[in-house]
Amino acid sequence: MFSQKQSFIKGAVIISLGGFISKILGAVYRIPLTAFLGGQGMGIYQMVYPLYCILLTVSASGIPTGIARLISSGSGKGAEKQAFLLYGAVGVIGTIMMYFLSAPLAAIQGEGAIRLCCVMLCPAVFFVSILSVVRGYFQGRGNMYPTAVTEVCEQLVKVGLGCGLAYIFRKNLSLAVASTLFAVTVSEVVSTALALLWYYRKRAKSPLYKEKPIPYSAIVKYTIPLTLTAIALPVSQLLESIVAVRLLKGFTDNATALYGVFSGCAVTIINLPVSVTYGLAAASVPQISPLSEKGDMDGAKKKAYKSLLITFAISVPAAIVLFAFAPLAVKLIFSSLAGEEKAVLIRLVRIMAVNAVTLSLVQTSSACLTSLGSPVKSTITQWTTAMLRVLLTAVLIKFTSLSISGAAISANIAYLVAALINFWYIVRENKGRGNENESNFNRLRRASRRLDQKG
Repeated sequence: MFSQKQSFIKGAVIISLGGFISKILGAVYRIPLTAFLGGQGMGIYQMVYPLYCILLTVSASGIPTGIARLISSGSGKGAEKQAFLLYGAVGVIGTIMMYFLSAPLAAIQGEGAIRLCCVMLCPAVFFVSILSVVRGYFQGRGNMYPTAVTEVCEQLVKVGLGCGLAYIFRKNLSLAVASTLFAVTVSEVVSTALALLWYYRKRAKSPLYKEKPIPYSAIVKYTIPLTLTAIALPVSQLLESIVAVRLLKGFTDNATALYGVFSGCAVTIINLPVSVTYGLAAASVPQISPLSEKGDMDGAKKKAYKSLLITFAISVPAAIVLFAFAPLAVKLIFSSLAGEEKAVLIRLVRIMAVNAVTLSLVQTSSACLTSLGSPVKSTITQWTTAMLRVLLTAVLIKFTSLSISGAAISANIAYLVAALINFWYIVRENKGRGNENESNFNRLRRASRRLDQKG
């Protein structure tokens, strides 16, 4: 059962279910974690993650969709073997970089505990890069089970080990936070081992003749633009964490705790419905890519719009539920927060509820652009809106009384702009391809006429 290719809807449901369970476990994980670490500890936890996400993005984030696109199009057989070598090396470099950047980051952010946290987390960069290659291989073959299962496995290990270590070291805040990040590393090791076992058991049989290796250029053609697209978010988060915390310190003594509530709590709740629509983004790639590769842009366009429409239909009710039941969600997930922090979190969730729609649409539209053969356009969108987000955060915190709510409002504006730009690109891409196909047809028709005249 786990080795079979699935239909678009079934594949989307499988990967969405895996992502949703993973996010639920992650949200539940925040309940004991917040109790053990408090707002200050959660702030330190979230201040480490942007650097990790940047390095992780460089070494892994573009891989699943890029490899899936190559394999599903039929032009990238054996691409995963080259990707193992290429991104394994990149993952090692990322791990080393995070280790040596730990001290400078701690100095810049003014939090000494960050150094040990980075050291505990840095090996995960390598293992996630290998894990991502396996996920991309199976997604390209239309099998979403490995991605879903390994995502759930990651969270189970992280939650179990992380809670245990945080409880053991709860009296030492720095060590408690570092130990929870070590649990993340262990979770990636276990998930990577499971994925590799799955791959070696279910990989396609090698032909009798020796195949010519896929050139690295064919892999990086898609993975590098996707990497640059994905890296925009953690870069903006890193800059945002520095800008927001430093500016907030001019108005309040609990700047780190406020940023922890925003980034570690509010974003966690908002990402729950977004994780459901991730399956649509992943499942759309093997559906759209073959049509785009064959030149059937009308068919590819219908698939892309169908994915966007389903994403919209799922995310709008989710946003309404988030807004209406924000107090209940905060009470259930983050009951250990102080009364004032709970009030701030409820306000942030209600402000950012619209992100359940816009971020979901950005996610799906980016995958559609990649499937249509234009990943660079998604990169342009993400970097433009990422810089817009940081700039707006600085302006709204510095020159208004919005405090941390300014960061939430800036995220709303940035994701809305990104969704609109991506949609415009998809429409224009289809028109461009149509005109190109029409021009090719006219050239063929003129050539045919010339041959007829000579005859």
